[in-house]
Amino acid sequence: MRRPLLALAVCAAMALAVRASDWPQFRGPNGSATSDDKKLPAEWDKDKNIAWKVKVPGYGWSGPIVWGDKVFVTTAVSDKQTKPAAGFGGGFGGGGPGGKGGFPPGGKGGFGMPKPPDAVHKWEVHCLNASDGKVVWKQTAKEGKPTVPIQASNTYASETPATDGERVYAYFGMHGVHCFDTAGKVIWSKDLGTYPIALGFGTGSSPVLADGKLFVQCDNEKESFLIALDAKTGEKVWRKDRTERTGWSSPIVWKNNKRSEVICVGPRQVRSYDPATGDVLWELGGMSGQPKASPVATDELLYVGTGGGPGGFGGGTGGFGGGGGGKGGFGGGSRPLMAVKPGGSGDITLKGGAKSNDAIAWSQPQAGPQTASPLVYRDLVYVLDERGGVLHSYDTKTGKQVYKERIPGARGFTSSPWAYDDKVFCLDDAGTTHVVQAGPEFKVLGKNSLGEMSWSSPAAANGALYLRTVDHLYCIRTTDGSK
Repeated sequence: MRRPLLALAVCAAMALAVRASDWPQFRGPNGSATSDDKKLPAEWDKDKNIAWKVKVPGYGWSGPIVWGDKVFVTTAVSDKQTKPAAGFGGGFGGGGPGGKGGFPPGGKGGFGMPKPPDAVHKWEVHCLNASDGKVVWKQTAKEGKPTVPIQASNTYASETPATDGERVYAYFGMHGVHCFDTAGKVIWSKDLGTYPIALGFGTGSSPVLADGKLFVQCDNEKESFLIALDAKTGEKVWRKDRTERTGWSSPIVWKNNKRSEVICVGPRQVRSYDPATGDVLWELGGMSGQPKASPVATDELLYVGTGGGPGGFGGGTGGFGGGGGGKGGFGGGSRPLMAVKPGGSGDITLKGGAKSNDAIAWSQPQAGPQTASPLVYRDLVYVLDERGGVLHSYDTKTGKQVYKERIPGARGFTSSPWAYDDKVFCLDDAGTTHVVQAGPEFKVLGKNSLGEMSWSSPAAANGALYLRTVDHLYCIRTTDGSK
């Protein structure tokens, strides 16, 4: 019996290794945006280390995901589409692949609420062969006219899908959740309703998959909620109303050293939910502005905050300017970044100017992420400014700022950073990836340009980087002996 048991153990270990090298959802395994794969490339351009490049029909800021030899990507296709273009304010987004740009065009008359386009769209899921980019299958999840508007920089496919290796889950905001098996067969579809988004910006919060449930955060101007769906059937397991207004942050499942928690960032509060029941475990006030970035975590600490300030929502009630954290307006306010300990309960908000408490390890009032989600790598927290090309780093345990430096030549950052091989990769809006040495010393190692606008967060899996631009999906793999 010993040999068969040993063989089973080896097979199980190999299966786990394969899954560990995949990129099954927004920002990869555990939402960390990091990889230990030593074969991933560090250098590329239009003619270097490009294994393949394919045109993706339509438009979408969703990131690609990877499982084994398959790459999955979503898109929205219409005969009457205009290419997404950078808007005023540098970009709105759901932690990377969310809605982008600045104020909506509003048609004639300035800042009025735009209307949905009067054009039929197809919301599609494409499965590509990881080795050569050829289409294995594609399916139309939904066909019809959009039920909500988007602003000029967003798309109708800005939410990154998720997979468990058996099924693929595509969430298209107000146009439903759709589940396929990995061969392209439709398993189930779920209409979660249509709700107004602030100023008609569109949606961008990606779903997260864990323990047989798909979690979807839908913060809007009418009826915000977090819902858990049975991954196999699409049936509702639980749904919890939220008092928040519009936001684009994606939830994460924080599996820490005490329990599992679903973390959702709202305009005023961060809340932790029990994945099994939806009960609120704790809530943390002091946030500012409409959130776009998603949290990131290790098993010891959760790093969460909001960008507030320029380019984001927040400010006074009902108008432009004013302090942070109010309902409705735009403008200033603080940019909190906090490190939360596992096991909290109830209201863990900092009181009376305190910078820590029993549940909060540390806080920085002006360090919160704006659009790109933060990155935790090699004992540092990295935060990118939405504009100006500035990279901040903080000590993970103390919150002390290690450096604040401008990356030479960098444009605005909407895509979230990622890391491997002791390097931090920062993809700007123009499609240039700036490579920075990981560690306490700020050192730019190089830059890799594709020359195409890019606001999607990439996938790093099985020795290749899959990077989406406004028109193409690239597979970047070391092919000439270089890194």
